Amino acid sequence: MSDYLRTGYLDVSDLEFPDEDIVKQHFVAVTECVQEIPCNPCVESCPVSAIKMDGINGIPHIDFEKCIGCGNCVAVCPGLAMFLVNIKEGKGRVSLPYEMLPLPNKGDTVNLLDREGKKVGIGTVIGIRQIEKDTTSSVITVEFDDTSLIKVVRNIEVVKNER
Repeated sequence: MSDYLRTGYLDVSDLEFPDEDIVKQHFVAVTECVQEIPCNPCVESCPVSAIKMDGINGIPHIDFEKCIGCGNCVAVCPGLAMFLVNIKEGKGRVSLPYEMLPLPNKGDTVNLLDREGKKVGIGTVIGIRQIEKDTTSSVITVEFDDTSLIKVVRNIEVVKNER
């Protein structure tokens, strides 16, 4: 495992990731949670019990075959460590938690950022799930041409001249 305690983020090689054939069928959740703390809102929010943990201090693991890509886990994760990934019609898509205001608009061009906050590409906002209550993040879905970036994109930056 990478030195996430020093860097603050996981390396792509550390991730449990679904097979590409599943990712091409529909959105699928992936987790980057490494905190062994009492936390399980992702487990509780999953309507199909696709997320399991070994006890309240366990690390969540996703059954990719069961996951329906609803995004509930992304919205409720207090550590912003859940994401949805998908490949559709040759385009990569990532749904990610977003807590900045103002929210981007559907159709906005955004810079795609990796775990370090470095720009890795340009994408378009194709979906926004609004904040429903204080303990829930908005979920922003972006689409982009380079499908390999579904393992890399973990945040966005609204392009300034769009506003």
